[in-house]
Amino acid sequence: MKELDITFIDSVLGMYEILQENGVVLIYLGKFDYNVTQMFSLITEQETELHHESKDLSRRLNHAVIEVLQNMTKHSTEFYAELKFGKGMFMLGKNEDSYVIYTANKIPKENVAKLTSSIDEVNSYDYKDLRTIYKAQLKEGKLSEKGGAGLGLIDIARKSGGKLEYDIKPLTDELDYFIFKVNVSVEIKS
Repeated sequence: MKELDITFIDSVLGMYEILQENGVVLIYLGKFDYNVTQMFSLITEQETELHHESKDLSRRLNHAVIEVLQNMTKHSTEFYAELKFGKGMFMLGKNEDSYVIYTANKIPKENVAKLTSSIDEVNSYDYKDLRTIYKAQLKEGKLSEKGGAGLGLIDIARKSGGKLEYDIKPLTDELDYFIFKVNVSVEIKS
């Protein structure tokens, strides 16, 4: 690893100011495992307490953060099964009417179509439909090869009260960056 110079620190401080101006309260780049997820869960609870948010909003935000991080950990190309961690980036921000969760991680190009199709399908449903689909999926109980029941995106959409946003950025011939954005609304419009 190369030594950090003062110019690099200056650019980080400049980025810090920009992040603060844009409502970012937390940013993390590195490994994601159970312990990191639990730490962010605690930070999320403290953040909502600091802003005197409702218990409902605190619960929904915390649930969305945990689900987003679990999905990122499981589906990252940089997942180390034997160590049970993945790698990526996580940001939490706040604006007037919502908290905003951003994640970014590498995924194989071959998985992009399936992932974006799943998100687009979830986004096509309204809140009532999401509740119905969630309950039906719970009853069916079919597990994927990753060990989930296909509830992650549905649950994130239910808890956030809005549409899921994403972007795909080319990285290499085999990999893309998957950027995921979830707005957890202060008020859910059911």
